[in-house]
Amino acid sequence: VQLQASGGGLVQAGDSVRLSCVASGSVSRLTAAAWHRQAPGKQRELVARISRGGNTDYADSMEGRFVISRDNAKSTIYLQINNLKPEDTAVYYCNVAIGTVSYWGQGTQVTVSS
Repeated sequence: VQLQASGGGLVQAGDSVRLSCVASGSVSRLTAAAWHRQAPGKQRELVARISRGGNTDYADSMEGRFVISRDNAKSTIYLQINNLKPEDTAVYYCNVAIGTVSYWGQGTQVTVSS
């Protein structure tokens, strides 16, 4: 299984971005998925999770501006981030569970300038 994250880049504060994570390989049993992020000098933290059926769960500090979604037919997980702030600058990682195994993507950098 491979995960390819994309959609990051250099953006302005107030902009929106949509990150994508495409899973390839043996993904027929893809269940839960999540986005995490790691800011410079900080630990990786959960942003949001989504079940195969589409139930979502957000970290307390991420409610409101972040929207996680998925397209099971395309084996793709999305993260929409609205009204970006400089403190959102981080590498964003997707994470999926297939059976009992967890897989991580390589991350996509989001840099927000003020």
